[in-house]
Amino acid sequence: MLEEQLKASIRDVEDFPQVGITFKDITPILKDPELCHQVVVEFAEQLKGIEIDAIAGIESRGFLFGFMLANYMNKPFIPIRKQGKLPYKTISESYKLEYGQATIEIHDDAFESGQKILIHDDLLATGGTVVAASKLIEKLGGVVAGYSFVISLDFLNSRGRLTRFSDQIVTLVSYNQ
Repeated sequence: MLEEQLKASIRDVEDFPQVGITFKDITPILKDPELCHQVVVEFAEQLKGIEIDAIAGIESRGFLFGFMLANYMNKPFIPIRKQGKLPYKTISESYKLEYGQATIEIHDDAFESGQKILIHDDLLATGGTVVAASKLIEKLGGVVAGYSFVISLDFLNSRGRLTRFSDQIVTLVSYNQ
């Protein structure tokens, strides 16, 4: 089963980015092109029936599978980046992280008003980054069609923070502790 293959590949890095945090590292998955392909195909399969006009990936690990998924589904890809990284006119949203504060941005012409945008990131933890991304989508007149994550840390109970935007939440690997 894909979830077991992914769990076997995901590496725990203790005390990163700060003491007390166990970082779930997806980069070992990237060593296996066939596993990467399976990830993209599984996302596409689980997203069938959800109307999606474009896929937004959150910097930087959300770009990895988000871009591949957008290409596989023949959808435009929208980068959501850290403040100051996009070259054109942007709008921004600040939020709290588990270990600090950050601001993300999106180009102000990233998509047309009314379009349905899937938000992709590698991991759902407390949901702060994804909520900020959802607010950016709504500020531009978009609709959050749903979310896709490689990993969900379900013990942090963050899915409830996302359902105000969309209850379509796809994850491939869940951790309950």
